[in-house]
This record gives sequence, structure tokens and C-alpha cells, in this order.
Amino acid sequence: MTGSLLASLPAAAGDAKAGQDVFKSECAECHAVAEGRNKKGPSLFGIVGRKSGSVAGYEYSDALKNIGWTWTPEQLHTYLSQPAKKANPGTKMKYDGLDNAKDLDDLLSYLATLH
Repeated sequence: MTGSLLASLPAAAGDAKAGQDVFKSECAECHAVAEGRNKKGPSLFGIVGRKSGSVAGYEYSDALKNIGWTWTPEQLHTYLSQPAKKANPGTKMKYDGLDNAKDLDDLLSYLATLH
């Protein structure tokens, strides 16, 4: 992927440092950023570009295992901008969605640094 294409993706619009704070307030209760460390939810280390339902040692819902997504910045934006139950009916993730566009862009930028 070229740099100019990356710049057009939603995650490129945000501030990763601010996104780390969004992560702490919105995601850290259930997700870790350390590789191989699952909590209530799977580790988000390497989330961008990963196939959905693929973290070893985490028991996903059938809905997420079977959806066949790749966590691109666009897919993450769609998923996290609405209630999880609407984005992927049958998921066990309990999240109402992040409706603040700046916070969402910042979060996506932060998630893109986790590799």
C-alpha cells in the first residue's frame, strides 16, 4: 500500500497519542494491547490487517468467527462507530459504539500503531 493511499484511510486522520487516551477510556477494560494477552476481549495487538476471530487462545462468538472480515481501518471504523450488536449480530462484544468522529479517528490511528 502506498503512503498516499494510507493517508486517505480513516485511521490516518487521527492523532495516535490522543487515541491511546480514547483506548484507555473506551476499550482497556476489556482489551489489552500486549501481544497474546487476552482479557474479556481478545488482544488488540496487530488488529489492523488481522482476520476477524483469529487470536489464539480467545473464544470468539460464532458470529465473529464466521463473518470473514479483515480488520482494515475502514472495517474497524464501521464496526466501532455503531453498537457491536448491530455491526455484527450475535457477537458477545458489549459496546454501544463511538459516535465522536475525532475520538474514533484518534482511536483508529492508535490501533494502527499496535504491531
